[in-house]
Amino acid sequence: MGQVEAAKARASNEAFLFAQARYAGGMTIPSMKTRLLGNSDLSITPIGFGAWAVGGDWLYGWGVQDDEASIAAIHRALELGVNWIDTAAVYGLGHSEKVVAKALAAWPHQRPYVFTKCGMVWNDQREVGYSLKSESIRREVEQSLRRLRVETIDLYQIHWPADDLAETVEGWETLAALQQEGKVRWIGTSNFSVDELKAAQKIAPVTSLQPPYSLIRRDIEREVLPHCARESIGVIVYSPMASGLLTGAMTRERIANLPSTDWRKKNAEFQEPKLSQHLALVERLRRIGARHGRSPGEVAIAWTLRNPVVTAAIVGGRNARQVEGIIGAAEFRLTPEELAELETAS
Repeated sequence: MGQVEAAKARASNEAFLFAQARYAGGMTIPSMKTRLLGNSDLSITPIGFGAWAVGGDWLYGWGVQDDEASIAAIHRALELGVNWIDTAAVYGLGHSEKVVAKALAAWPHQRPYVFTKCGMVWNDQREVGYSLKSESIRREVEQSLRRLRVETIDLYQIHWPADDLAETVEGWETLAALQQEGKVRWIGTSNFSVDELKAAQKIAPVTSLQPPYSLIRRDIEREVLPHCARESIGVIVYSPMASGLLTGAMTRERIANLPSTDWRKKNAEFQEPKLSQHLALVERLRRIGARHGRSPGEVAIAWTLRNPVVTAAIVGGRNARQVEGIIGAAEFRLTPEELAELETAS
């Protein structure tokens, strides 16, 4: 074994020993209410841990990220009752999946469900592209299985549909075949339109859809959510806090000081004239949260979960403290008056 491999082995062993020591006294994991995801047998908590940011620095990354802080964040989410993790092969160009695997190797309790995605690929120059060709997806699933250190992926999702509907169909046919082969348990979609969902449903049942949804991004309410309700497709929403905008921690100064490698730096939602509108909304979230001892982010997440079509929300965290500040949204309920107050602001 080389020096690098030996160092990695020691680090992994130290993490496991740390976890053993931490939980040796006998730890009780709190129980959250769960919801059945679409046509699957997966009963998932209303909040899942999103592993986009833990991928670290890459083209669509959130800047440099410490792996030990990522592992601590994952463990804290699991300690607080979360029972699923959502990642993607492309997050950190494979790094996120490796971090998830390392965190689970040091987790001595029941393994959570692990969801990942395919369709975004990269080359040796770290350039990101897209492919839903069968051969490409089959390569991706084998690589994800290896990085995640699992024999079967609980939910395998197409990350983005192709520009060509025929290629999207080819990708979905491949996922259906992988399900039959036992490499993945359930298959889902992300960022699909109603027409794309209908095309997929002609081939194989769609377990879930993963769309963006927040107080500042509500377009799925018109057609997508009604279709999912009619077809019993589970809905896992991402960016319920608008990629950090609605957490209460985002200020003009913080945005100005984001590293150049953080994708949000150039995003229109983080710039004027939209930024002032979003920060005003945050103050309304803050006022509502203060009545209940909740953070603005928890209020924003709870707003997405108030929709009966939404099965669960993906919530990321770059450290344990961030996780602790938002996990309470799983059980928090807004009053009709508070919902009306937010409607006037959105």
